Amino acid sequence: MLGYALKKLLYGLLVMAGVVFVVFVLFNILPGDPARMTMGQRADVQSLEAVRKEFGLDKSKPVQFVLYVNDLSPISVLNNDSTTQNKYHFAKLISFDKKALVLKWPYLRSSYQTKRDVTSILSETVPNTFILALTAMIFATIIGVFLGVVSAVYKDSWIDKASNAFAILGISAPSFFAGIIIAWLFGFVLSNYTGLKMSGSLYSYDPFNGEILTLRNLWLPMITLGLRPLAIIVQLTRSAMLDVLAQDYIRTARAKGLSRNAIIYKHALKNAMNPVITAISGWFASLLAGSFFVEYIFGYNGLGRTTVTALEMSDFPVVMGSILFIAFVFVVINILVDILYAYVDPRVKLA
Repeated sequence: MLGYALKKLLYGLLVMAGVVFVVFVLFNILPGDPARMTMGQRADVQSLEAVRKEFGLDKSKPVQFVLYVNDLSPISVLNNDSTTQNKYHFAKLISFDKKALVLKWPYLRSSYQTKRDVTSILSETVPNTFILALTAMIFATIIGVFLGVVSAVYKDSWIDKASNAFAILGISAPSFFAGIIIAWLFGFVLSNYTGLKMSGSLYSYDPFNGEILTLRNLWLPMITLGLRPLAIIVQLTRSAMLDVLAQDYIRTARAKGLSRNAIIYKHALKNAMNPVITAISGWFASLLAGSFFVEYIFGYNGLGRTTVTALEMSDFPVVMGSILFIAFVFVVINILVDILYAYVDPRVKLA
């Protein structure tokens, strides 16, 4: 098991290395001058050159890439001085004359626009996105499993047909389109009845009380983000339940006189949840990445809105940091799921 886990960890590191290379190349061939975006169109040449030197944009692309990897790597070679220490917060491993081999957290650099550390910006927005993704997944799981069970129990009835139609609609509708419709319908047309707004973040600012938790602003983006996984869970639960309900032990349970609810929820549903659990583990990471346009539509202060806003302003360090964080989440979740599969079923490890 240890060897299998180390192999998966190595694959994960290779994937992250590939993502770092692609992200760097992609955002260094895009049009636009970050220095010009930072200083404005009327900035003089000396100011632009000073900004380019500050962010290392005056160096060649290969040198910029090496420096970027050095910033991201937990083990790096940095200047051995107090200024660098305050910037990177490293622990020295080996000291040289003016350089040192250090151990540190990955440094995502600073924003072109606000000059704040990207890590600090992400730390303020990632928890909001995590809450949104988690609640959307809980919503999708509860409603999806319920509809899938009902569809399987009442196969070929109007309930089954309505659930299938809803699942097809949920899979087919893009999140940004569903978000616009839901925001307009429940946040504008029916806002007097729902009490919901078209836009708003998890925390609102009150001039007297400061930040206030505003859970009602979570409902519309949560429903929008959870529609697609909900539709998938409905179909997976229905298919798995139909397969389990046709098994011999279910017929035996009926012959013994067990109640219908006991057969469905105690015996059938428990054995039908394996594909649903697999889908949930994969979809949760997808929801973190899929929240980008949903957050932007609803004005929800999360990772997605921050990334889209930064992209509009050519604030590439923030965008690159967001993408690397999402990729890291995907890699970690996939590694954990693979290890869990190998632990539960040793045949996976042998394969």
